[in-house]
Amino acid sequence: MTFDAEAKMQFLFALRSKGVTDTAVLEAMEKVDRALFVQGYFSDRAYEDMPLPIACGQTISQPSVVGMMTQALKLGPRDKVLEVGTGSGYQAVILSQLARRVYTVDRHRRLVQSARGIFDALNIPNITAFAADGSHGLPDQAPFDRILVTAAAEDPPGPLLAQLKIGGIMVVPVGQSDAVQRLIRVRRHETGLDYEELRPVRFVPLVEGLGKE
Repeated sequence: MTFDAEAKMQFLFALRSKGVTDTAVLEAMEKVDRALFVQGYFSDRAYEDMPLPIACGQTISQPSVVGMMTQALKLGPRDKVLEVGTGSGYQAVILSQLARRVYTVDRHRRLVQSARGIFDALNIPNITAFAADGSHGLPDQAPFDRILVTAAAEDPPGPLLAQLKIGGIMVVPVGQSDAVQRLIRVRRHETGLDYEELRPVRFVPLVEGLGKE
């Protein structure tokens, strides 16, 4: 299956109908073929607006949620971004089209290795992927202009908030179960943090420690 003109038009229409209206985000998502990140049985559903299973019991988020989260970050071309939860690598590639530098971390080595292969094949030099405990962020690379968390935490993780620059934005799903989660945008100011609830979502939980594969 290829990302032909008709598939692309339907894909972009679905994004707009779900509230993804930022022109730069839509252009980035038009450039990146989601089918590259979906293998096997589900590959023929790559352009549908739905989450799909990937290795290690994880998922690739539905495109409209990827678009909404990216839009919520309000990315600038000079931004340094941390993504927690590399997964398939799809979100990181979208971010790489809009930011100066993307650091992405996942607890599953297998997913990081697979994503690195795609980044190399696409010749994307501004993504660096790590296998590490994402709940602790990447202190050696901090601070970050933007942080995107693609797994749900009970509260915005303190170590990640500490790695956010003054004036920075973090977007994170928050909830105690997979049934009740809210996408939260956190802005860091010199005097503290502002929290804004964006929409209901459903993500796998943010888990501490490294995975077994």
